Amino acid sequence: MHIMPIDNFLRALMRDVGWGFFYGTVNFDHVFGTVNHYGTVEMFAGLFNDAYRASDSHYVELFQSKDLRAVFEEMLDNWTNAGFDPYAAPDETGKVFGPKNGNNTKALKRERLVAKRMVGLPGDLGFRGDKDGYPINRQFADVPQNQPEVHAEPGFEDQVHAFNMFAYVSRSDVTWNPSVVSCVEDSQFCATTEEETLPITHGNDRVEWFIQATDEIIWDIEDGKTGRPRAKVVMRAGDVAAMPADIRHRGYSPKRSMLIVWENNDGTLPQRYASGEFKPYPVEF
Repeated sequence: MHIMPIDNFLRALMRDVGWGFFYGTVNFDHVFGTVNHYGTVEMFAGLFNDAYRASDSHYVELFQSKDLRAVFEEMLDNWTNAGFDPYAAPDETGKVFGPKNGNNTKALKRERLVAKRMVGLPGDLGFRGDKDGYPINRQFADVPQNQPEVHAEPGFEDQVHAFNMFAYVSRSDVTWNPSVVSCVEDSQFCATTEEETLPITHGNDRVEWFIQATDEIIWDIEDGKTGRPRAKVVMRAGDVAAMPADIRHRGYSPKRSMLIVWENNDGTLPQRYASGEFKPYPVEF
């Protein structure tokens, strides 16, 4: 038997579903989670826990990603009460506990926003606004909403573009859910708002870069396989950090903050890191 509080479980389950099992490992807590193999996914208990492994009590089962996702989606819809939004910050959502009461299917069915090239380009993701159901968040009331002026050289008007990323992110209605705001081949800039606690502990299968755009996030860094503590990282506005490919991390944001997660979407990376071809960190000093 393993027990988790229902609010923690639903918030973690929402990220696993919304991210399509994400990159690498999604630890719901210190026992339960999933590992993405991009087409198949492992669901485990105790796989990355020293005590479970030492007593040979860990368990792993492999599923087709589409099959497990369908089960997870049905669980989310069945267990989420009306008014509770597992994607939102705790202050912005309703009550999770108690007998089943209605549903919140609309909130659960949000599509993750992914720009093909960049937000605001013709045929790409549009800007967020009040009329689209994206008001400025209560904690970003001081973020300027003006758009930059672009003065391109003659002949280059359709090749230069800019947008106010801070304004775009200030209107996010979810937390701890990166949206791709620009993409160049496999290089993706994923902008997100963070508040309170990251609902999962993310174990990387590649290096991630974090760029703290506003305010502050405190990260607990653990060994990816054992969960043993390795570091505590405090990031304030302007800080940049690389999260190695052999760790897992969980963040705490005292005030709603903006974070850019710079991802490399190259599908060959997990095997190249796992095989030792690449070192788990990006640079040696």
